[in-house]
Amino acid sequence: MTSNLYRVGCAAGFSGDRLGVARPIVDEFIRLGQPACLIFESLAERTLALAQLDRRQNAAAGFEPLLAEMLEPILSDCVLNRIPIVGNFGAANPEGAARLIADMVKAQGLPPIKIAIVTGDEISASVFMSYLSAQDKAALAQSSLVSANVYLGAHEIAEALNAGAQVVVTGRVADPALTVGPLMAHFKKNWDDWNFLGQATMAGHLLECGAQVTGGYFADPGMKNVPNLSNIGFPIIEFDDSGNCCVSKAPNTGGLVSRMTVTEQLLYEVHDPARYLTPDVVADISQAQLEISGENRITLKGVLGHQKPDTLKANIGIDGGWLAEAEISYAGHHADERAQLAGQIIRERLSAKLDLRIDYIGSASIFSGADGSGPSFRAQGGFEDIRMRVAAAHQDKALAIQVCREVTALYTCGPAGGGGVRTSLRPRLNTLVAYIPRDLIKSSYEFFSAD
Repeated sequence: MTSNLYRVGCAAGFSGDRLGVARPIVDEFIRLGQPACLIFESLAERTLALAQLDRRQNAAAGFEPLLAEMLEPILSDCVLNRIPIVGNFGAANPEGAARLIADMVKAQGLPPIKIAIVTGDEISASVFMSYLSAQDKAALAQSSLVSANVYLGAHEIAEALNAGAQVVVTGRVADPALTVGPLMAHFKKNWDDWNFLGQATMAGHLLECGAQVTGGYFADPGMKNVPNLSNIGFPIIEFDDSGNCCVSKAPNTGGLVSRMTVTEQLLYEVHDPARYLTPDVVADISQAQLEISGENRITLKGVLGHQKPDTLKANIGIDGGWLAEAEISYAGHHADERAQLAGQIIRERLSAKLDLRIDYIGSASIFSGADGSGPSFRAQGGFEDIRMRVAAAHQDKALAIQVCREVTALYTCGPAGGGGVRTSLRPRLNTLVAYIPRDLIKSSYEFFSAD
């Protein structure tokens, strides 16, 4: 790779990821003293839906709940060493996230910094309604709209960085855009340089799930061994002007970067290797090559890019009523038979009112049908520990809560020996999808002001 390198490190792959993992990345960036950026990817579709529900309850909430813990340990070092931070931790409330970051800057005795907020991902029904399917229009008519967000690309992130932003807060952007934006800002490429955009997009794709590419999701003892997994390092990419990308991790951390770990992440959630659709480009990895560049260093070459799609994907959240969940355990002799009888009792009491999902965890769960039927995995000597889980969703809160009450009643209403009941009841969102002509979406960025 050339000497004109730019590094991007990823310190989160989802909301709730490990804390403290940014420190080794930032320390390495400071040691090298070369241009670099730190990103946090913490916004899955489920996470944004939960954030929208949080904002409905509290207008000041709706951004990443662990934001302070994520940024406080490294914020000062990043600011003082000119390492910009980019994150989709704004979720449903980017302004709230920016306000918290500004408060952290003040509390740490730092001078005010430029915090940019990317706007435009929230859209109204007037924008997306014409692009819903007839089935989804009917679903929306029977419910109520909670949120609608379109996946933005990297353009506004790059513009904000070029305008001097030290932190860029986004809501719903495509995951690779968190990396594409800094790379486009640094290398000053044209936005129709499709091959470069394709290469930058796949670099972002390798980073976006955090420790997956450094061996976390890869590990399978005896088959795919990963050293020192308890201290797994998070990934860093080195990128050059030609679009070559080298994946590594912070020194003195556990985990593994190999051809196998990178291959798995490269293909993760890619429906068509020749047409990986993003807002910025259609990436093509059908001719990609992976080369070993050293210990825990893999270089990706040969990624191509094609003209970006004419549409942007939008997720529309609608009121999904209430989700009730309840669990109870059975252990010892005839554990499976007693759990099955408990499930039968719940079905007889509630199936006429609710569509139930019953799982027998330890026997048939992940591979089972909604009624609990499916393959069972019987240990030698029979089942010794089964946990029955019952779930149901309904618009009527009072009806949904009956799941919790009936499972709780199994304590003394039988079968024998049930214990460890846990119940929960929470609002839920259902998601609809539409593809919106991109010229209908007005995205931009603005600098946060506390006034």
